[in-house]
Order: sequence, then structure tokens, then C-alpha cells
Amino acid sequence: MSNGNSSAKDRLSVGRILQQARIDAKLTVDEVSSSTRVRIPIVQAIEQDDFSRCGGDVYARGHIRTLARAVGADAGELIELFNEQQGSAPPLLSSGPLFEAERIRPEPRRPNWTAAMVAAIVVVIGFVGFTFFSGGEGEDPGAVAEGSESPSPSAGQRTETPEQTEEPEEPAPEPSESAVAAPPADEVTVVATAEGGSSWISAKDANGGLIFQGVLQEGQSETFSDDDQIDLILGNAGAVRLHVNGSEIEDVFEMGQVERLSYTRGDPSEG
Repeated sequence: MSNGNSSAKDRLSVGRILQQARIDAKLTVDEVSSSTRVRIPIVQAIEQDDFSRCGGDVYARGHIRTLARAVGADAGELIELFNEQQGSAPPLLSSGPLFEAERIRPEPRRPNWTAAMVAAIVVVIGFVGFTFFSGGEGEDPGAVAEGSESPSPSAGQRTETPEQTEEPEEPAPEPSESAVAAPPADEVTVVATAEGGSSWISAKDANGGLIFQGVLQEGQSETFSDDDQIDLILGNAGAVRLHVNGSEIEDVFEMGQVERLSYTRGDPSEG
């Protein structure tokens, strides 16, 4: 029995393993915090095996997985060791996202007037092109030339008015609430819709891979999804409405304002 207790004490703890892996990777606490968006005090506390700042075992496991990926440690082995140390069973579902209070929110940035001017130029060019090509469509090719006599129907012919068969055009459907409200539970889904103007948008996945980059015209929508995280850059944030994991983001952005945003599974979360 004493041998078992001795071997358990000799094993490195979760915090010590993460700290040693970070040192071996030649990373500072600031660099790990910046790449994982886990606040510096929480990273330091976890390396000291203090998980009280994580908000519970479920969130602690999520932090451990995130930090393990950042420093090149085995996340599965660390989770098993954490469960042994805490004396708790692993959760049935994957751990939820970080508390909103623990995520590093980007500092307010000054408006990027260059991006706003590019978006405005694109809108002006599109409007001029539409006006130019649609200018000659108003003429009626069937109109009778001035001064010519209109042909009158013969006595044996009946004059009939053709029935109108054209149906009114229906406006393009906006994303339905059901489509937005039921995203997959095992990934993060972001729906961006341009309203009141156009905006340049860039979307990347958790590994930094580019999902979408371009101008979203007014009335258009794009959907982005990833297993772990979506990073967005909005060139004209005031013209974009966001639905994240089925919930509308209520943040009010200004026209011409540039925003850098990140969302994970379960956002927007309470915390």
C-alpha cells in the first residue's frame, strides 16, 4: 500500500507537466496566453495545479486541452491524470467553451478607413455598372412609330386582352430562424448577414486556415463553421449582423468600424 502512495507522489502533476512542456517549447506564459486566449493569471494558476480560477472541472478540462495543444503535450494523458488527481469521472460530453469573462476580448481599435474606402469604392462601381447596363431597358420594342396608323382588327376578329401570367417577384428569403437556431452541437457556426451596407469580411478556422475572404454585399449571407473556433475580421462592422451557434450577437458596432472577433463552441455563453 505504501508503494502505491509513493509512486503517486513521484508522478508529475498536470500543472508541472504543462509548465515543463512550455519551457521545453521555449514559450513564455505571455505567448501561451496570446495564442490560446486563456488569461495569464489562469495559465499561471494551472501550472501551480490551482484549478479554482477555472470555474469548475468541466472548464478546467477545456483549459488543459487548450494549453496542451499550445505547448505540444498529450492532452488525453493530462485529462486522465487530472481526473485521478481530482477524483472525478470524465464528463459525458466534451467540455464547454471558456467563460466569456475568461476570454481575452480584443482591445478597441481605431476605424480602418482604408478598408472602409475600399468597400465604398466597390459599392459605387457596382451601382454605376448597374445603372449603365439597365439604362436602355426602359424602351418598349413593341411601341408603334409616331405617325403610323395602328392596325385595326377585322370585323370577324375578336379583340382579346391577354391575361397577365407574370407573377410578382418575391424578395430573396433571409436566413430563417430555424436555420440559424439549430446549428450542430459539436462545432462552432457563425452566420454573417450584411444589412444597411456592405462589408469586407475575413474568416479563419482554429488553425488559422482561411475559410472566406471578400466583400459581403448588402442582403447577402455567409456561413462559417469549424470544430473548435472561428476568427473574424469585419471591415465595416456596423453593417454586419452575426448569429453565433443559433443566437444573435447583440453587440452594436458602428459603421466603418473594424472589429476582430473570435467565437468557440457554445458561444455566446453566460459567465
